[in-house]
Amino acid sequence: MDAFKNQVGIVLQARMGSTRLPGKVLLPLGGTTLLGWIVQRLRDLPWPVVIATSDKMQDDDIVRHCEQSAMQYFRGSEHDVLDRYCQCARENGFEHVVRLTADNPFTDVVELQRLVDQHQAQNNDYTHSFGRLPLGVGAEIFTFAALQRSARDGLAANHREHVNEYIEENPEIFTIGVLDVPLAKQKHHLHLGVDTEADYQRACWIIANASTSKIETEEAIKLCSHSA
Repeated sequence: MDAFKNQVGIVLQARMGSTRLPGKVLLPLGGTTLLGWIVQRLRDLPWPVVIATSDKMQDDDIVRHCEQSAMQYFRGSEHDVLDRYCQCARENGFEHVVRLTADNPFTDVVELQRLVDQHQAQNNDYTHSFGRLPLGVGAEIFTFAALQRSARDGLAANHREHVNEYIEENPEIFTIGVLDVPLAKQKHHLHLGVDTEADYQRACWIIANASTSKIETEEAIKLCSHSA
């Protein structure tokens, strides 16, 4: 178990160039930034976190924020996100890569730990917790070997932009696992990510009204229904 822990890394992708809400990852949230808030939520987990941003000038602000906040970062292709993940994992020696994005402030860290445990126990190539949890709460983990094969063979535009799509389109090649989650968290119709100004205002409201900074999914679901 300890050996496996040392092989896992969280790669958190972030960029400034959102079309609907530009610069959202550095908007203020919970006494820090959206990006900083997410990193704080992940600190109790036993794996390193690397911010994977692009090598474009517009993302220099993310790099400065990482340097000021002692966050580890990696810079790669803006549009070839799959290659960015592969290069980041290779540089950091990750054999298993948890993929998160910097516009999801309510990642469920309990289910993320269970996800990694299941991934290990089942010896999967790819394991995810999407489809039942609210949008923006789930996560996914890949073996580095699966990412490498995806990068080698997944040449379509959607494969380069969406890291998991070559794997999901080829289930005969990869061993894929899906995490089952508690019934109380199965609210897949809810959206807890930050894509728009309204999403951002909702996230601020949830954080301001939560009982603790470590907001669990059940409380976020309840607060989400009262924030409209």
